[in-house]
Amino acid sequence: MNILKEDTIAAISTPYGTGGVGKIRVSGPEAEIIVDKIFKMKKHKYLKDVDSHTVHYGYIIDKKISRLIDEVIVTVMRRPRSFTGENVVEIDCHGGIKPLENVLELLIKNGARMAEPGEFSKRAFLNGRIDLAQAEGIMEVINARTEKGLDLSVAHLTGKLSNIIEGLRDDIIVLLSHLEAAIDFPEDEIEGFNSKELGERINNIKEKIKTLLETSRQGKIYQEGIKTVIVGKPNVGKSSLLNFFLEEKRAIVTEVPGTTRDIIAEYINLKGIPLKIIDTAGIRETENLVEKIGVEKTRDSLNNADLVLMMLDVNQGITDEDLKVYDLIKEKPLIVIINKTDLPNKIDREKIDEYFLEHPIIWISIKEEEGLNELKDAIINEVFIKEINPDNEVFISRARHINALKRALESLDRVIEAYNNGMAYDFLTIDIKDSLNYIGEITGETVTEDIIDRIFSDFCLGK
Repeated sequence: MNILKEDTIAAISTPYGTGGVGKIRVSGPEAEIIVDKIFKMKKHKYLKDVDSHTVHYGYIIDKKISRLIDEVIVTVMRRPRSFTGENVVEIDCHGGIKPLENVLELLIKNGARMAEPGEFSKRAFLNGRIDLAQAEGIMEVINARTEKGLDLSVAHLTGKLSNIIEGLRDDIIVLLSHLEAAIDFPEDEIEGFNSKELGERINNIKEKIKTLLETSRQGKIYQEGIKTVIVGKPNVGKSSLLNFFLEEKRAIVTEVPGTTRDIIAEYINLKGIPLKIIDTAGIRETENLVEKIGVEKTRDSLNNADLVLMMLDVNQGITDEDLKVYDLIKEKPLIVIINKTDLPNKIDREKIDEYFLEHPIIWISIKEEEGLNELKDAIINEVFIKEINPDNEVFISRARHINALKRALESLDRVIEAYNNGMAYDFLTIDIKDSLNYIGEITGETVTEDIIDRIFSDFCLGK
């Protein structure tokens, strides 16, 4: 297990830039002592003399040169009733870059160490204040892009997922303890254990894991969004569609084919679902080097897309280029969009249905704002999203959690196979212990030090 460092760390916990307030967080055994070296209060001499969870007004001063740095508010929170479980002092400065940098520099000069990314949350985990799933919920809350995504993140942060995981662990532990008791005392009757029901008990645990795994696709959609790529020939209206979704002129729109030479990606909130809308260069054969690079980037985006919006121009008809584009994407979740219905129609509707029979077809005019609500509904239907209720449901979304649950399921499959083949209980316990370890990785019960370091290295510097 990761060894908790016993030094005192400090970092700026608010985004860099100009604002009303900026916060610096200090955590560790000497948090108060170090801040006392640079803080002058109005009513007390030292922070050690004040009560925990109190707020104090004063000044940050470089006492070596008697220089006033900033007027601040300082909050004291003593162990164990703090976020990290250590002594914590938070300094609210004015929100400019220089005041924050100057205060942080003074703290480092007086004995604090610059915190590593995620080190405050890491200390909270190592001190038992939160488990690993809750720690990851912190970053999910910070990165949430919609209200529903935030609701799911808060459910993780407050321990709802952890409670379900602990319930699974308890089921496996009880099963394991009964098997080990049966191994040690083969002649005795073990209370609560019936060997004939062993297979059923294992299958019940498997079903709980499968139920949780079934939430992963929807959970990932609400947390990470849907990579939605707009694709088609040049000048069919891809950039206009992006601008419609964004409700602003983000992409350049002209009548000159090939205007978009690079990938433009923006997030939108579509009925509570974050969509990463990607406007791409039109796919066509070209000798223009810059445009050719854009077309290659489009192909790369298509490979990673969760949903593709293929646009056609009603006034151009269906061309061989359109059909070549369709061949690239027809295996993807796909919506075919016929744009510019305000212009003369050169597309045979029967041929459209014949060409794109397996995919939804939406007729729109971005200029006249026709068919756009139908397009939004089609996107929702295509990704099979249902309403969620975070009060009653828990969704998993992180690849780490999904992988751990899948490996636990595989271990239990091996247990069932061994049980059906009449193998001794000793063999069954090996894979049951493996499943227990995999489940424990989610909350950090059995996680390795390198995994802990990797998880927290992705956190913000001051979190």
